[in-house]
Amino acid sequence: MSAIGSLVFCTDCGNLLDSSTGNKNTILVCDCCGAENKDTASKTITTSTKAASFPSLLRQKRSDVQTVERSDMQNEATIAETCPVCGRQEVRYSAVQLRSADEGSTIFYTCDCGHKWNTNN
Repeated sequence: MSAIGSLVFCTDCGNLLDSSTGNKNTILVCDCCGAENKDTASKTITTSTKAASFPSLLRQKRSDVQTVERSDMQNEATIAETCPVCGRQEVRYSAVQLRSADEGSTIFYTCDCGHKWNTNN
């Protein structure tokens, strides 16, 4: 029998055996070939590492919070929307994902008269 992590496999046929008990005296019987296998999962050593153990330039640049500059969002287009101040029929807009990914985007409108407003899509 061989063990990978907490998974124990039959040495004869390679079938996944029932859950290990962690007791080295337990005998696990293979459902596929009927072979009896000693429970060696108790000999399994689990290790863990920290991200600092494997430094990389990419990991150092990564951040939990990403900042987007307004100047980077030059994606305005025009739309047939009426300005509530001057009544102009065509205004510029841009869509930005400000909330979580499963929620709609926020639409920012800008009119030539200088009025700005937004709506949550």
